[in-house]
Amino acid sequence: MSKSERISGRGIPLVGDDIDTDRIIPARFLRCVTFDGLGAQVFADDRAQASGQHPFDLPQYQGANILVVNANFGCGSSREHAPQAIIKWGIQAIVGESFAEIFFGNCVANGVPCLIAEPKAIERLQALLRENPQASMSVDLETMQVRCGDFSAPVFMDEGSRQMLMSGTWDSCGQLIQDTDQIRATASKLPYLVWVS
Repeated sequence: MSKSERISGRGIPLVGDDIDTDRIIPARFLRCVTFDGLGAQVFADDRAQASGQHPFDLPQYQGANILVVNANFGCGSSREHAPQAIIKWGIQAIVGESFAEIFFGNCVANGVPCLIAEPKAIERLQALLRENPQASMSVDLETMQVRCGDFSAPVFMDEGSRQMLMSGTWDSCGQLIQDTDQIRATASKLPYLVWVS
């Protein structure tokens, strides 16, 4: 199972409250059979309107893996495509003022921590990332701290989600694979799974 205890790398600031799932991945991209390729379409309309100046297009943020957002991020429809698009772009953790509940649940179900920080801490993080896009950044689920350069601040997450991420139990497929021997033993005892010619 895949554990998410500490994510390190670089950050990308995305300023604005109430960024909904239709802005994250517009509805026309929901017809895909798999989530492959969604990363290229993340924030497609916002990026087109920004004419190359959207943070997800700027060269200094390419390769960043920690997204810093404001309030009510991921509101709107419950599409799982939204966190999937962010993940496929390369984001491994999100720090924000607050998250829409279903978006938060979809992120945790995909192993992506959504951590809450005070508005002033978010404002400071976004300013630091604008000033120095190459600053090292990390989120630590054990100490519940976010760091960017020399700045650090506490982050919050409900304990159940935190434990699921740290233990790897968010990963239902990983749990199944881990218990393959038990699955085979149980299956061998089920009469409807034993074929008799």
